[in-house]
Amino acid sequence: MTKQLEESITEIDRAILNQIQSNFPISSRPYEEVGKRLGLTEDEVLARVNLMFTQGIIRRIGANFNSRKLGYTSTLCAAQVREEQLDNFVEVVNRYAGVTHNYLRRHQYNIWFTLIAESTAEIERILQEISLQTGIAEIYSLPARQIFKIQVDFSL
Repeated sequence: MTKQLEESITEIDRAILNQIQSNFPISSRPYEEVGKRLGLTEDEVLARVNLMFTQGIIRRIGANFNSRKLGYTSTLCAAQVREEQLDNFVEVVNRYAGVTHNYLRRHQYNIWFTLIAESTAEIERILQEISLQTGIAEIYSLPARQIFKIQVDFSL
């Protein structure tokens, strides 16, 4: 954790983050439940979560599903995109609901994204569409053969 981040969150924030990252309550008032666990009010928890979201400490709150168990397939994709094409390529890729991550890397293949779809054929169709819309001919699909780790918790 960077020094700047360490200084921007409080011990209460750390406790809230530890509770919500993998133990988010499934209830009609989840923030009230988190508050009870930590000796806080629902309003206090909501205010802290909203502030951390505004600060960019929290990017999103949502469920993570095992796409394979739901009958989907996924792949990691890599593309070599010239700088002047980056904005358009990223915009096109991000239009697809099955794109869960899209990263710029310092590498010959500088754009990496994950894509989830109902079948390998659907993934191939989407990648072909992206290629046609962007003019990027080579988009490599690198499907996982084995999953080694699917959950990461950070003890704050």
